[in-house]
Amino acid sequence: MAEAVAELWVARVHGHVPYTEAVELQTRLRERRQAGEIPDSLLLLEHPPTYTKGRRSEKSDLPMGEDWYWSQGIEVHDTSRGGRVTYHGPGQLVGYPIMRLGGDRTAPQDGEADRPRDHSVPSDVIEFLRKTEAGIIRALADEGVEAEVREGLTGVWAGERKIGSIGLHVSRGVTMHGFAVNVDGDLQPFEWIVPCGIENVRMTSLYLETGLTDGMTCFRKRVAWRFAEAFGLRQRVVTLERLLGSPERAASPVESIPA
Repeated sequence: MAEAVAELWVARVHGHVPYTEAVELQTRLRERRQAGEIPDSLLLLEHPPTYTKGRRSEKSDLPMGEDWYWSQGIEVHDTSRGGRVTYHGPGQLVGYPIMRLGGDRTAPQDGEADRPRDHSVPSDVIEFLRKTEAGIIRALADEGVEAEVREGLTGVWAGERKIGSIGLHVSRGVTMHGFAVNVDGDLQPFEWIVPCGIENVRMTSLYLETGLTDGMTCFRKRVAWRFAEAFGLRQRVVTLERLLGSPERAASPVESIPA
């Protein structure tokens, strides 16, 4: 009998989720993952216009001053993730993995005593970052975009421009925060900051690279599939209520992506 493959539960949150609300959701889910109440999981969503400051952020990363950004309708928030300042907004797909590093990845499901085990669990943050980058690169390749990583930098690049950013925080062996990929949103707010602390960096998006419109729906599915694949997991689409332990309908069947 073939060994069962551990699952990645994926919840797609619709609408534009305020950043502080997303942090609260992640915190609740991380506590559930730490307690073994859910398996490794991934939230996929979009934010309203927001700048987030990582732990290494400097005042010069927001050269206009925080009050100016708020006056433009862009929120500014401190965050526990690594890295420096970045922008989130409509048209950018944000993924928040709530995943365990090291040990046995899986958690009890539906009262089962026997749990699938996975032996490719990332042992540290660096390995986790590399797998995340690989999943994003494969998803972009599915859309016809040739992307890559750059030595000494975290994130994903398409040619000379950056298309995806990553920042994590780990507590008691479980990740929080995650990645962001520009799909078809307004990139102007990146011009008003020093993105990720990299001087003169230019940003791009799936739309600018391909000319395809309305790409979010398909790309959201591709990222979930490729991200799970990079970690040796099988994705299962579930509702946010199920992840939170609230009463709701049964989980969706395992989803595959057409070629």
